[in-house]
Amino acid sequence: MTAPPGVVSTHDDDAAVIERSWHEPDRFAEIYDRYFAEIYRYVAARLGRDVADDIAAETFYAAFRRRDRFDPARGAVRPWLYGIATNLVGQHRRDESRRYAALSRVGADGPAGGHEDVVAAKVTAEGIRPQLAGALAALPDGDRDVLLLVALGGLGYTEVAQALEIPGGTVGSRMNRARKKLREALGGTDPTHAHEGKSHG
Repeated sequence: MTAPPGVVSTHDDDAAVIERSWHEPDRFAEIYDRYFAEIYRYVAARLGRDVADDIAAETFYAAFRRRDRFDPARGAVRPWLYGIATNLVGQHRRDESRRYAALSRVGADGPAGGHEDVVAAKVTAEGIRPQLAGALAALPDGDRDVLLLVALGGLGYTEVAQALEIPGGTVGSRMNRARKKLREALGGTDPTHAHEGKSHG
């Protein structure tokens, strides 16, 4: 049964749906219904709406094809989906960097529309959006992935480690480097302090 709007299903419930979908493939639609909107928002914030629908759909298609290899003991479904989405975003690194570089040139009075134009609103004040976008464009790929999984996806450090299949210590070191570079770019302002240490389930 699909979780009501605004209700986050439990780790065990998600895992049970995945397990049932091994023999009843139609059950996987419950996972799609629960998480498509937030995966779409995450991809749109990184790459823009033009490609977000396709990449979000590809994320769930890949998850469906791999569902028999999902191991609940390694983590929850949500970080697993974010990991797949991040890997797909990684195939568009050049587009993402160009997009942030373009956003960095948008003045404070420039256009502000859909999710792809307001990525900074998730992590900082509206007034320094162009500087933040420029700083994001300059981050190494791995550091940017960690930062945006926390800031846009709302994942905790443990979940990021599960999503990217890297050690927790690596998540912390990448986040620290990313925060330092953002602070330098933003004149000492830390747009990520509200997200530090955030954890889900």
